[in-house]
Amino acid sequence: MSSRPPSQPPQLPGYEFEKLLGSGGFADVFLYRQFRPQRRVAIKVLLSSVLDENVRRQFDAEANVMATMSTHPSIVTIHTADASSDHRPFIVMEYCPRPNYGVRFRKERITVAEALRVGVQIAGAVETAHRAGILHRDIKPANILVTEYNRPALTDFGISIVAGQSEDVEDSQGMSIPWSPPEFFADPVRADVRSDVFALAATVYSLLASHTPFERVGQRNTASDLIHRITTEPLRPLNRPDVPPELNRVLSIAMAKDPAGRYDTALAFGRSLQQVELALSLPVTQMDVLDDRGAPAAPLADEDELDSHTRIRKVSTVDPETGGRGTGSRRLDPFSGVAPPLGAPSSGGFGSPASASSASASPVESTMLRPAGAPVSALSAASPASAPPSTASAPDPAAERRTPAWPFVTLAAALVILLGVGATFAARTYLTPPEDKVSTSPINAPVTKGPVPNTPTDVTITVITAGGTGDDVGRAQVAWKMPEGFQEDYHYQVEWVDLPENYSQYRATFEVHGRDSRVLLIPPNLPEVCAHVRTVDPDGQVSPWSDPACLNPG
Repeated sequence: MSSRPPSQPPQLPGYEFEKLLGSGGFADVFLYRQFRPQRRVAIKVLLSSVLDENVRRQFDAEANVMATMSTHPSIVTIHTADASSDHRPFIVMEYCPRPNYGVRFRKERITVAEALRVGVQIAGAVETAHRAGILHRDIKPANILVTEYNRPALTDFGISIVAGQSEDVEDSQGMSIPWSPPEFFADPVRADVRSDVFALAATVYSLLASHTPFERVGQRNTASDLIHRITTEPLRPLNRPDVPPELNRVLSIAMAKDPAGRYDTALAFGRSLQQVELALSLPVTQMDVLDDRGAPAAPLADEDELDSHTRIRKVSTVDPETGGRGTGSRRLDPFSGVAPPLGAPSSGGFGSPASASSASASPVESTMLRPAGAPVSALSAASPASAPPSTASAPDPAAERRTPAWPFVTLAAALVILLGVGATFAARTYLTPPEDKVSTSPINAPVTKGPVPNTPTDVTITVITAGGTGDDVGRAQVAWKMPEGFQEDYHYQVEWVDLPENYSQYRATFEVHGRDSRVLLIPPNLPEVCAHVRTVDPDGQVSPWSDPACLNPG
């Protein structure tokens, strides 16, 4: 909670103010009741003291990005954004009534199972943001809210950055020092996806320790003390009897001083937390990742285990007329949340970035799940339990007087032969595929395709965060208008235009599904940068590139 007095809640048509929820360095969050549809919502209002025309444009761009990502189940839902009658921009968000983890971690003893579950679910949210080109830069317990359904939800994506966040390390309003990585205190400041991995790991650590990672109980913990420890002192292992060594190892890797020693992605960190769940025989938490790049991620763990608990899918779109979902919609396996006990650990380092795929689990022998359509007899034959137990019997004194068994044996053998001949005939009749018909079409007949898709129009570029000097890069949102004839299974490609040869890291072509914008890193130290967009249909046909939109980063 900020030490300044809160601002006056704005009068908003269709909403009734109820109370203040919290205050930050650049905004206040109020609870309102919405009239139509009736519900309680959280409304974040920027302070009038930080507003100018540039901030307003950046706020709009950031709100659009947040709204796109808020379809993720572990990101707070954004309902709308606008400006009040006194010209203060605001965002209407999902109201999460339960205490956030910033309140809980100092007051409660959070279980290892809950901390792992939160870490995995938020890792999916952070990975989704990274794939959309967004760095959070302020992951901490207070920014993990809890929904009515008791699910963690990440909030505050870059609003403080849009509002003119200071890079001064002593400005606690612009930076949450206790969870910040060492590179945030370098000159110049460096940040990439591994910075968010550090902050997320520091958050998981805090949930289990009931204090921040470099806070020393009973000692001085000023900002300068924390910065010194973060940049120079090793991470102390969690001192709890229920925390396994594997979890301490995963956290120490994710919070390495050098970013090169950390997990490369939030996905890899989440997978390592899932490995800890497997090692503890806990239910494996589902990790959801929305990917608009059109390419599946390389598997980081055994396909029979962790891959079944990670959903990487394209962003779904909902038809407003039919309510049907587009590509990427997938039904969750009702059995995917239960993990079998883990077998002996592999020789690879547990939880290491290079060996996140080393976890293996022993099969569950007490339960056999039959795939749909599999014959019962095949499974029964494979199961030792299907064989009837043998029983010993005493000799029968009247056995010599019984009818000889050989006539029955002969009859049974004849029946087996007849059944075998019949089964063979039936198998050949019904299972042998028919002969292929000879095609009369020319072998090299051309494949008929539809018309080339139309080109997107009205391409614009809006700066979200301006880059600094040298290699410090900013972010910009490239947006466009959907072309006529655009179909649900079409997508876009966007890229920077005519970059110098030594800018190869910025020359990628990005696939965009289910949206009409994309956030890109701005190539630094150029007087002007331009981007263009084109449409791609399911057959791979592409439209001409759009006219480029340009901006002057300086």
